Amino acid sequence: MVRSGAKCHRFHQRESGCESVKGEYKHSIDAKGRLAMPAKLRDALGERFTVTKGRDGCLYAYPEREWEAFERQLKSLGGSETARRTQRYYMAKAMDVELDAQGRILIRADLREFAGLRKDVTVVGMMDRAEIWDSERWIAYNDQCDEAELEDIDF
Repeated sequence: MVRSGAKCHRFHQRESGCESVKGEYKHSIDAKGRLAMPAKLRDALGERFTVTKGRDGCLYAYPEREWEAFERQLKSLGGSETARRTQRYYMAKAMDVELDAQGRILIRADLREFAGLRKDVTVVGMMDRAEIWDSERWIAYNDQCDEAELEDIDF
């Protein structure tokens, strides 16, 4: 997430640009659906950010600037049926959240149900966003990951 010449809203500055969202953090969600966001991710995400359905059974949490860029990408898809389906997938369930005084966000019941969030939650930094996973689902997902698949990616 390098932004030469751009101002990094709510991100730490460093020589190469903005600090990326990274790391894996174990937390719990309470009965009311409140999730304490990891302190190390709060600076990267900001006090206000957007949560929506993600892929692979998790939720995505985008900092404001990254959400705006994501919306522009969705708009650029055009008006085909596939584009409309993609736009609806992400936009229909999107919600703006704000950290409370304890650094928590409230996740709506429909999004908690989609991601299977019960009690134990893993928050994963993914460069331009965070992913919010049910911890058991995260473990199962990683157990399926094969290092041989990673070798097929040339970078």
